[in-house]
Amino acid sequence: MKFVDEFRDPKMAKAVLEQIHAVIKEIPKAQQQPLQIMEVCGGHTHSIFRYGLEQLLPKEIELVHGPGCPVCVLPMGRVDDCVAIAEQPDVIFTTFGDAMRVPGSKKSLQQAKADGCDVRMVYSPMDALALAIANPDKRVVFFGLGFETTMPSTALTVKQAKVQGIDNFFLFCNHITIIPTIKAILDSPDMYIDGFLGPGHVSMVIGQKPYEFVSRHYDRPLVVSGFEPLDVLQSIHMLLLQIRDGEARIENQYKRIVPDGGNTQALQAVAEVFELREFFEWRGLGSIDHSGVQIREGYAAFDAEKQFTLPNLKIADPKSCQCGEVLKGVIKPWQCKVFGKQCTPETPLGALMVSTEGACSAYHSYGRIDAVNM
Repeated sequence: MKFVDEFRDPKMAKAVLEQIHAVIKEIPKAQQQPLQIMEVCGGHTHSIFRYGLEQLLPKEIELVHGPGCPVCVLPMGRVDDCVAIAEQPDVIFTTFGDAMRVPGSKKSLQQAKADGCDVRMVYSPMDALALAIANPDKRVVFFGLGFETTMPSTALTVKQAKVQGIDNFFLFCNHITIIPTIKAILDSPDMYIDGFLGPGHVSMVIGQKPYEFVSRHYDRPLVVSGFEPLDVLQSIHMLLLQIRDGEARIENQYKRIVPDGGNTQALQAVAEVFELREFFEWRGLGSIDHSGVQIREGYAAFDAEKQFTLPNLKIADPKSCQCGEVLKGVIKPWQCKVFGKQCTPETPLGALMVSTEGACSAYHSYGRIDAVNM
């Protein structure tokens, strides 16, 4: 297939759904309790809700929405650090748009901008570097966040800043890694996952090999999936075939984009600029060892954490907000006490309602809210 409409063809979707319904009947375990399939990436969650895939799947399958939205897992204390940097008088603070409205303990970056801080939305770290070049009297800080998908562009920008000798560009690094996160989910005592839809965009960078521990050590199948409706349905079918046959392998449904070995040049840039942190704090998931990266000593001159004094505090989420339970797949978005009431896309209490990849935002936009509130 060559065109996006082909990946949304209703007739083909119906054919794949018929195959899914047929296979699920051949899995004895699924007749006793629903199979738990987690889509790790928020992009998959968005597609599942947007196209109503959850309602089309047999009742023997329960989709669990994982923590694959980097904005959603940003702890409140790191937002407070962003605001503290932005409030410096000589700073231009730059960020991707979906991070503007993530609540801190006192305010978001959008509110800081309304209070007079120079906070600007950019589309890439190179935009931030261009601002630094155009404003030599200002300190320009880029809010780097995202999984391995966005790490290479940030790393290449930092490298470019060093080559050009730009001394007023800084990176506030909040990049996170997917593998320790999946391991933390598998080690969690309050959930059991039968199979994973692997993140397509992350896999485009890291390839398939890093996921092998999922099958080797935890005996679970994982299928790297694309993001169109037929991608998701085909990936679920591939998972079911493995579960039916008692197999646990890593498969790649998204071969048109994801090379088995990943992107070598991107991985080299990331390895040169970044190193693993000892641990990183995740919203709703707590501290996960080696789950984030920091700037290497050779690029320390661009590290905002070394150039600015930060509060660096752990801030608990509001008690009414259940983002943590949703992130771990313990509850569905609509089961949160404040979903669609105190917490909406216009007035978010939690990060899951802010990002377009957040499960709560996706469900609020495309879910059966009328049914939930009946």
